[in-house]
Amino acid sequence: MCGRFDQNDISRMLDDFGWVDEILRRGQAEPCWNVAPTMRRAILFVEGAALVMDDKYWGYRPQWALAKGLPIANHARRDKLLKGYWSGLLKRGRVIVPADGWYEWTGPRNDRQPWHIHRQDRRPLYMAGVACFGPEGAEPASTGFALVTDDAQGGLLDVHGRRPVVFTAEDAATWLDPATPPELAEQLARELALGPEAFEWYRVGRAVNSSRNQGEQLALRLED
Repeated sequence: MCGRFDQNDISRMLDDFGWVDEILRRGQAEPCWNVAPTMRRAILFVEGAALVMDDKYWGYRPQWALAKGLPIANHARRDKLLKGYWSGLLKRGRVIVPADGWYEWTGPRNDRQPWHIHRQDRRPLYMAGVACFGPEGAEPASTGFALVTDDAQGGLLDVHGRRPVVFTAEDAATWLDPATPPELAEQLARELALGPEAFEWYRVGRAVNSSRNQGEQLALRLED
């Protein structure tokens, strides 16, 4: 379900967005090969006529949900985007979370094997997300982001039953466009997300199991 992702080449991820006249880079996030929930990571969104890259907390819980004791959500199911909890963010808070790949695990809980999943052509992944914008309070998740996920298909079922919704740069631009109505955005996520044929995956070392471990070696192929 993308409980971790690899975001290590942030500057390259702006190259595909030549459609904007201005790119505002406000974030300070450094390359990270093992991004985990609660970390602040680079996301893309549109502000006025500019494409903005800024850092945001991975995890979302509005203040009313905190008062009810509901957990922080790291993912938003695509089939629930048009419903109450997510509908406001789908209308006003669509973002793209750029990445080089994401991780999934297979096997029994006491012997989990991690896998690095990425595009076959090694182009950046533009993962759909929703976020809340506003003054950040004591609860960082109240203005955090969640990744949009959907049912896995084809070979991706071998590593997990769900997958992040990943767009091409062109479709990412439509997702980000404030003029795109929520219903069309949901349809975009449902029908135009990249399918399993766009991806490949390989085993990586178990050091990635701990979010305290960092470094490019985490994303290297584990040879048989």
